[in-house]
Amino acid sequence: MASIFITGSTDGLGQMAARELIKSGHDVYLHARNADRAGDARKALPEAAGVLVADLNDLDATRRLAEEANAIGTFDTVIHNAAVYRVNSSLIARVNVLSPYLLTCLMHQPKQLVYLSSNDHTWGKWKASELGKDKPDMTYADSKLLIASFALAVARKWPDVRSNAIDPGWVPTKMGGSSAPDDLDKGYATQVWLADGKDPKAGVSGRYLYHKRDGELQDQARDTHKQEALIDTCAQITGVPFPDQA
Repeated sequence: MASIFITGSTDGLGQMAARELIKSGHDVYLHARNADRAGDARKALPEAAGVLVADLNDLDATRRLAEEANAIGTFDTVIHNAAVYRVNSSLIARVNVLSPYLLTCLMHQPKQLVYLSSNDHTWGKWKASELGKDKPDMTYADSKLLIASFALAVARKWPDVRSNAIDPGWVPTKMGGSSAPDDLDKGYATQVWLADGKDPKAGVSGRYLYHKRDGELQDQARDTHKQEALIDTCAQITGVPFPDQA
């Protein structure tokens, strides 16, 4: 039985993944952005081990979330599922990129990290330098390119921690819309497969996965110089350096 923390798990793919992992006997901790959403999460998944509350748009709240998570202990897997889509660019930068960076740096190092990216990243532009601006030029696609690159950077810098990025597909969730053509069940299957860990084939790291197979990733996401520049930028903005391997 594994201990798993999933950000953005009050609905959508995060909640679906949590439900499947709870069914498999794992201790799953949920995350909600406010108390009302936390209440909804407890009603939807009463078997969850707990619900942590923080608005990931608030970097100070994200720091406190890391402290609360560390008070629970060290998780086997952390799934960075939370994301925002059709909102202002500042919110996209903080929730989709800076908050996963902070949680990665400040939480106890788990055995495994999973970051949700998107096929949208294929038309995203490399805009790491925009992250710290008051009004960054940052789209959802741009943010998903950056988080995929960060996932690969973590795998490279922390060889004892499995770290992967996932394209869940264009699935019919609140974010994806009811007309999305991809299979909803496959949208959360890969993160469940990784977190469950029973299949030896799931013990991978440094990969960009789509439905448990290698997906198409922009070459610049694999550029180690860009990865290091992204980490340096996040460190400067947050004041939190990326830690060495524990």
